Amino acid sequence: MRAVVLVGGFGTRLRPLTDSVPKSMLPVAHVPLIARLVGGLERGGVDAVTLALGFRPEPFVEAFPDARCGGVALEYAVEPEPLDTAGAIRFAADHAGIHDTFVVVNGDVLTDLDLGRLVATHRARGAEATIHLIAVDDPSAFGVAELDSSGRILAFVEKPAPGTEPSNLINAGTYVLEPSILDLIEPGRPVSVERDTFPRLVARGGMHGIATEDYWIDAGRPELYLRANIDLITGRRGAPVTAVDPAASVGADVTIHEAVIGPGAVVDRGATVVRSVVLPGARVGVEAVVEESIVMGAVGDRARAVRAVVGAGAIIADGESAVDTRIPAPVA
Repeated sequence: MRAVVLVGGFGTRLRPLTDSVPKSMLPVAHVPLIARLVGGLERGGVDAVTLALGFRPEPFVEAFPDARCGGVALEYAVEPEPLDTAGAIRFAADHAGIHDTFVVVNGDVLTDLDLGRLVATHRARGAEATIHLIAVDDPSAFGVAELDSSGRILAFVEKPAPGTEPSNLINAGTYVLEPSILDLIEPGRPVSVERDTFPRLVARGGMHGIATEDYWIDAGRPELYLRANIDLITGRRGAPVTAVDPAASVGADVTIHEAVIGPGAVVDRGATVVRSVVLPGARVGVEAVVEESIVMGAVGDRARAVRAVVGAGAIIADGESAVDTRIPAPVA
């Protein structure tokens, strides 16, 4: 089975981290997010993935020089201009020559969804589209679906005003689609799958959903990217994985608690790193304190980073503090 993974966004919510690294190439517990996502697709029966890109594929080609991720073949569909979500799906499907049932996944989603079950249910129902749904406390920031007792979607509303949501079931970013839906997407222009294509499918009765309680996270914001890392090293998602990479340098009398330290990172003597991610090549100085932060650059000696995001090349100077901030500040 083929899949399209939408990785064409600019990662604005994760800036400044994404100023130097594409969002989907950021590591989650030492493994690129895209590799974890593709691994889940492979377990669900996908053997070929087209990455729908909005700009250069070079970082992905460098990471996967043999055009494979595990047992999955990779290819790249680079949009000539931004086409939004449905436009990207149509462009990638045309590029890959998709003419059969296929899967689409948002590139910042991490989930333990049983994709095989989603596909089997889609086929059993004869649906045109079947989407994965998750219940959340506040659905107003997402696409929200209303289901009938058979699993058919009766309404789909993108980011409804608070209090007007038809349910608490949100679009979790994994879809099984029939190629017939491509006819609803005009090629070569921006089209939103959430605001245009899905409502049109609902109107003709072809859209279904499956709500599950699987692990799911949209890792596209700093606090959620941080949580995705911590969930993996603490066992909140499966068996715990290694927190401190063997290629990291950790000094004497260092305190590390619920934190990921990447390869080539330096955590100097007496430093404290708690509920944070220190990315590959980053530095935490002597007796520095890093709490609930993501560090790609450097935290100086006896400096503090608290709920901070420190981008590549950025430095919190010796003895300084950075609290509730991003360095450098994202440029709109």
